[in-house]
This record gives sequence, C-alpha cells and structure tokens, in this order.
Amino acid sequence: MPVPVPRQRAIPAVESGQAQAARAVGGPLKEEAHRDATPVNGTGATLTLLLIEDDPAGSPIVPDLLDPAGKPIRVRTARNLTEAERLLTDDVHCILLDLALPAPGGSDAGDELAVLKHVLQLAPRHAVLALTASGDAERGAEAVRVGAQDYLFRDELDGRLLSRAIRYAVERKRSDTAERRLAEGRLRAQENRRLERGLLPTPLLEGSSLRFASRYRPGRSRALLGGDFYDAVRTPDGTVHAMIGDVCGHGPDEAALGVELRIAWRALTLAGLCGDELLNTMQQVLEHERADEEIFATLCTVDIAPDGRRAGLCLAGHPAPLIARPGRPARLLPYDNNGPALGLLPGARWPRMQVELGPEWSLMLYTDGLIEGRVGAGGERLGQDGMLEMIRRQLAAGLRGEELLRAAVSEVRDLNGGELTDDVAVVLLDRTR
Repeated sequence: MPVPVPRQRAIPAVESGQAQAARAVGGPLKEEAHRDATPVNGTGATLTLLLIEDDPAGSPIVPDLLDPAGKPIRVRTARNLTEAERLLTDDVHCILLDLALPAPGGSDAGDELAVLKHVLQLAPRHAVLALTASGDAERGAEAVRVGAQDYLFRDELDGRLLSRAIRYAVERKRSDTAERRLAEGRLRAQENRRLERGLLPTPLLEGSSLRFASRYRPGRSRALLGGDFYDAVRTPDGTVHAMIGDVCGHGPDEAALGVELRIAWRALTLAGLCGDELLNTMQQVLEHERADEEIFATLCTVDIAPDGRRAGLCLAGHPAPLIARPGRPARLLPYDNNGPALGLLPGARWPRMQVELGPEWSLMLYTDGLIEGRVGAGGERLGQDGMLEMIRRQLAAGLRGEELLRAAVSEVRDLNGGELTDDVAVVLLDRTR
C-alpha cells in the first residue's frame, strides 16, 4: 500500500478544515494567544508544531495560532508515525499526539499508551503534548508519567490554551533535558574523580621511621590527576625509594602516561632495579606507551639507605631536590651529573650520585610547576632561588610536613596572581632523631 505524501508547509486554519475553530477563537481570544505565544528560544524564530492525528485536515482540533509577530504558527500534519518520522526535523518544537491512534503494526494492542511510547522513542529530544478525550484525565496523567510534557482534552482546545501549552511544554522539555545533562555530567565527574583518586599513589612505607607528606595540584581545570607523578616504597632490605616525575603536557593522555610510568617504577623498584638500569627500563616503557615521539618525561629518584644517613640520587632532566637540616640553610642537592629526560636520547645514561644526608633532615622533591609560576605582573619566574628563599622563610616560621607543603603551594599560587597553569607535585620526606 503506498504511503501518502505528508504536507510540510504552514497550514492556516482555513486550509486545514479548521475555519470553524478559527472563528470560535477569533477576536480577543486571538489577541490573547498572540501574547502567550512568546518565542521559546528567545530569538524570535517561528514556532513549529507537528500534529499527529488520523484525520488532521478534517478535524478542527488545531485552532488558528499566531506567533508574537502576528504570523501563523507553522503546523505540520501527519496521519501516522510513518509520516511523522519524515516530518520530524530539528526545527519542530513540539509534537501534539492523538492518543487514540493505533500503535504501529497493531503491536502492543493491550497498551493504551503504545503510540505515545513509540513517539517518545522516535523523538526523545522533542516536547510532546498528549491529546485525549474529555474526562479521560487518568489516561492523560499516565501519559505525563510515561514521558509527555502535558496533556490536553480534545473538546476543550482553544488558541490560548494550545499556545500556552506549546510554550510550556517546550520549556519544560528544555529544562528536563538540561537537568538530565547536568545530572549525567555530575555522575561522569564523580566517576572520573573516583578513577583518578584510585590512580593516585599510596606510598608503601610500612616499617620505615621516615615521615612522608605530599601535595598535588593538577593544572587542568576540575581535574584530580595531571602529568606529574610520584611514589615512595620501602623494599625488604629497609631502603626507602622515592621518586617524582613530570610528563610534558597537561592533558588526560599525559596524565595516563604518568600513571603508567609510576606503576612501572614501583614494579621495577620492588623487583630490585635502581639507578641507571631502572631509568633505562623506564625509558623503554615511555617509548612504547607514548602517543608521539616528541613526548618526554623528567624524573628524579632517590634511594635512602636503611640507616637514613645516605642516599643515592638520579636525575633525568629534573630539578634537584631540596634538603634542609637543623642549623643550616636549606639548599639544593648537587645536579652536576644530571642526565637527559626520558625519551629524548636513545642509549642515554643516568649516573647515580651518592649524597650524605646526616642524622636529621628534610628532603623535598618537586616538579617544575612549583618554580615556573610567575612573580607579580611581569614575566619573571619564581625559579629555584625564589623557591629556596620561600622554603627557608617557611621553615624558620616553624612549618613542617603537610603544613609546609600546603603553605608553599599556596604562596606560589598567590605570587602567580591566580591558578597555576602547570601541574604541581611536591613530596617531603623527614627524618628526625
């Protein structure tokens, strides 16, 4: 059976067999409809209504409607869902559906709202008004529970009522869609936070007398994880291993690569690797996992002897750690043998330097986000000298541990005049008598 070709133009009441209804709602009522039919999108665009009814041309259920400019609201008519699907374009604002229509193909014969459910599946982004017989409020209310924005009685339909119903249905649909997207966004953000929180390290320092503190601040807005990474573990021989690193860039790909490198470092360290052998393997991991050959990562590793007085230091293009001891000003550890960043030079070497720590000390590892923030309105950076001065002043004020790191990151942010654009990670290891 051939499918009738639907009409897609604006249909004034007289063309649709609705002259009688138009006359019924003329005069003052028509002016009232004009006032109520304000543009739903705030741009003055003409409203478009899609009427799905088995005899739209012969049934005067759509009165004469005017938009705020005095033009007829565009009405598209469809006698069944097949025609409706063809006419359902993005410029349709609202659907007026006769609930008395049979379901497509005769399916769902026992379901009075089967046709509505089909329309809601067909047009999940459009506002839907259900049209039912007078006195059938229960069916109309059920239609709203199923997903329609409102319901109307066929024999009570007039221009003012329909104009307002269209406007409110569209706005209600828009509000519901915005609320749903907001809820989905919140759920997605919560899932991302749980995922990122699970990817942040939990130091394995059981049995060590060293105190551990850390501070992490990603540069990405509303993110918990950036391209910086750190970790600390204690091996069975009593050695405490700590590291901090920085993948170039600030996006989610860099954050994921940072997590991979941290996990690789922990696995290799617990397997007994250190120094040049460990960094060479880390470079291989980076080269296999990076998305671009220009991606590199800086890294600083320290392995503190079981007695806590000595440490081995390896630097791969990374700033040297800061050490503070009682009675002495804080200073940077030597960085003369600093090797290249991971991923830059095939076959590179990273010498391990022996460092004397002493009986009591604080060792701070950090990424360049802590020293590259701007100072004031000019282009001057804080730099390592500025960081040294800041830490010395905060230590003299009695700050230690988490309090020291929190104050350091907060002051760097204040000096920058706002949020830092780069990731910041700081790790502090303390040994006291």
